[in-house]
Amino acid sequence: QVQLVESGGGLVQAGGSLRLSCVASGSGFSIAVMGWYRQAPGKQRELVADVHSGGTTNYADSVKGRFTISQDNAKNTVYLQMNSLKPEDTAVYYCQGNINIGDLTYKSWGRGTQVTVSS
Repeated sequence: QVQLVESGGGLVQAGGSLRLSCVASGSGFSIAVMGWYRQAPGKQRELVADVHSGGTTNYADSVKGRFTISQDNAKNTVYLQMNSLKPEDTAVYYCQGNINIGDLTYKSWGRGTQVTVSS
């Protein structure tokens, strides 16, 4: 089974930056899509950004121009560089991957990392 582990969250002032990392570990797998989602208190989980194996990226309108998603396929790692952070970016950020193992495809989630942006 493939595990996703996030790191890099923390407390930052508005206008600051953070970089999140997510490492996928396991054996015999490939990843079609990896993405970052976030969930703020009292709100639904939403897609922040994702990157497909071919390099195509997608971003939520609210983070375009501020966040950048990237991947290191050799390390099975995806990053989220977050710049110009705003208080409304405060949330738990989750890594998600569409995992392929043989003929099986499933979604795997990390446990999340807290990002808090103070005003």
